[in-house]
Amino acid sequence: MNLEKVIFGFFIVMALTLNFGFFIGDIDNPAHHDVYELAIAIFVNLVATILKFGDRSQVGAVLLATSLVADLQLFAAALVWGINPEITPMIMASVVSLAGGAMLANIISVLILVAETLLLRR
Repeated sequence: MNLEKVIFGFFIVMALTLNFGFFIGDIDNPAHHDVYELAIAIFVNLVATILKFGDRSQVGAVLLATSLVADLQLFAAALVWGINPEITPMIMASVVSLAGGAMLANIISVLILVAETLLLRR
């Protein structure tokens, strides 16, 4: 077993699960979306992005692109949340929608990782 690949896979899957945890709930209800969970999701996504910089293959480039998209979406969500002193249902819906876009990018990243793993076995 390759410890580097385990750590790489761990952070990619953890980024997705944290993003999902933040995303799930009523889209406009701030009580269903924790600011700390968003912050942790951003941190783990950044770690996953850093780990993807070492791969020079075409698949690595696509993985890096999906991770950069997720980072951008999560930063935008944090920015929208941070610049609005009062969280209205409309603002919360915007934050959760941006996090949903990041989640989609993370899903694509995990699917690529699984597909690449399945192809290496053959």
